[in-house]
This record gives sequence, C-alpha cells and structure tokens, in this order.
Amino acid sequence: MDNKILDLIIILIVVSLTCVGNSNTFGISYVLVVMVFVWKTLFKKQEKRRKLVCSAIYLAILGFQLTFSYNVIFYGSKTGIIFFIEKFIGVVFMYLPFAANSFFYFQRSYFPSVEDITSVSFESILIGRAYAGRLKSDLGKTKDSLRINNITEIIKDIPRHSSTKYINQNTLTEEFFEECNASLADENIYIAISNTGSPASEIISVFTKKNYNHVSLSFDKELKTILSYNGGENVYPPGLNREQIEYFNKKADASIIVYKLATTITQKQAMIEKIREINETGSAYNLLGLITKVTFKPNIMFCSQFVYNLLTEVGLDYFKCNATEVKPTDLVEKDYYRELKYCYEIKFSDAQ
Repeated sequence: MDNKILDLIIILIVVSLTCVGNSNTFGISYVLVVMVFVWKTLFKKQEKRRKLVCSAIYLAILGFQLTFSYNVIFYGSKTGIIFFIEKFIGVVFMYLPFAANSFFYFQRSYFPSVEDITSVSFESILIGRAYAGRLKSDLGKTKDSLRINNITEIIKDIPRHSSTKYINQNTLTEEFFEECNASLADENIYIAISNTGSPASEIISVFTKKNYNHVSLSFDKELKTILSYNGGENVYPPGLNREQIEYFNKKADASIIVYKLATTITQKQAMIEKIREINETGSAYNLLGLITKVTFKPNIMFCSQFVYNLLTEVGLDYFKCNATEVKPTDLVEKDYYRELKYCYEIKFSDAQ
C-alpha cells in the first residue's frame, strides 16, 4: 500500500475517533497511529539499529501522549472552553508521530541520482569512490551512535523531562550571578559548541549528520560562567543549568570550540537579567521540541534555541531563523558576516 494512502487512512481514522471525544478513544487513536509508524519503520530497508532508535522514539511519544491525555485532558470532571482547548491540543499531539517521521527521513541521500549513474566518466568514478568512503564512514559513526547503551540511557531519562510544565527553578545561585556581573568589564560573550559524546548528543548526530550537537553560552573567556539548557546530569532537573567543563568529556575525541561575540555592557547586563528571570520563573528542556520543533511554554527550550533566543533578546542575532529550527552548528555556519571570532579549542584527549 502506498505510504501516502496509508497516511490518509490514519488521518481519517484519527479524526473519526476523536469526534467521540473520550479518554478511551484518544488512547486508542494514539496507540493506533504509533503502532502503524513502528510497523512501517520495522519494514523499511534501513540499518537495524536505526530502526530500533526510531521505534523507541515513537514509543516515547506514545508515552507522552497517553500521559497528557489521562493526566491533563481527562483528569477530573471538566466542561467548558478549557476542556475543549485541551482536547484540541490532544488532537494536535496525535500528529507528533507524523512530525517525527518527517524528521527521521527528511535526510539527503548519499547516493548519486539516476542521471549521475548513467553519465559515466573518470570524474564520476572518483565521485562514486568518495560517496562510498563517506557512506562507510557515516555508517560506522551511526553504528557507534546507536549503541544499545545510548538508547537505554535516553529512554531511562525521559521520565525526568516535561514538555508542558516548568520543572527546573532557582538552580542558578546568587554566587553564579555575581560571577556573571564580575565579567562585565569583558565586552564579549562566548559561544561554545561541543562534541561531548553524551547519549543524547550521539543520537542527535545520527539525524543532524553533525559532530557538534550542543551549544553553551559563557560571560567569561575561561568558561567559569558557562550555562545552557541541558539534562542536568542527574543532579539538577532538565532545563537551564550551569555547566561543568569536566562533564563534557564523555568520549575519547570530545572537544569544545569557543568563539567570542562583541557586545556592550548594557546588552550583557540584559542577558544576565533575562537568565535570572528564567531561573526564577522556571524552565524545562524541550526534549519533544527536538522532533516536533514546537515550544509549549516560553521557557521550555533546547540548547541552541536558548542561545539564539538570548541573542535575539538583546539584538545580537547575526542571522535570522526560527529559534526552534536552529541547530548548534548553525550558530557558527550561519555567521555570514563573520561576527564571531575564534578563541580556542579544548581537546580533552590532549589533557590526558
């Protein structure tokens, strides 16, 4: 059966089921859609480990959907406009697997087109060898990234997260803000992109095809005030947290590249105050937003979304993009006007 026809059938079933509008039909709809996508994934011609991680993510989405349905929409006796708004959100959430599917397979193929294959030349042979070498290298990286340990760690960590409410509050101390204010004499901020080797970073790299999948911000060159949105290292709740450089060293070739961006004291103060506001209001890591590219509350973000939003807040955004679409490497690769200045690189292997 053609995939488009199958997707249309799924949509029609979902719409008809949600018209009934009770917890059972919502649950059935969620399970039905996810199971179809898992079935499609398992029968796709692709690496087994990729099938496994995609299926695990679909099942994680299902867990989120069912939790939202039973603990938010249909919790207690509800009527009126709020109930219908929550049901509408629940219907929107039914399409999360479709968004995930688009994200998984919206990747450029490494293989030449039919025209390339039929146009044989010495150059095309060289290109073919380059494709083969690149494919072999990337398949090796994918195999490493999709280790069972990484997938297990991701699944175990999901219950700590929330995509709809703030769970991290006041984890940044007054001492931290004093250190930030002490850096005001340095009229630069520092953007650090990192290749850490964390389970989340390794899984993300499969889909972004990038080695550097985390970005942080610091107000001083030595990274004493470095912070970002992260998982909290099982010490703090996922959200806006201060970072420790030693936590970046999770694999043999882990590294950090640091750039500086010129700013004014006023802009730097405004950024510090915005961070203080987020810290006091609360935050959460936008784990679901990595797939759906949707933010449900202002302070629920992922790392690159946070850094880009903060730059935009004070007029330092040097390229234009939807914040939920920004990848960590975009902050360097889309610096078309060379606003960033390279500072230094930390290679943890050199220190061992």
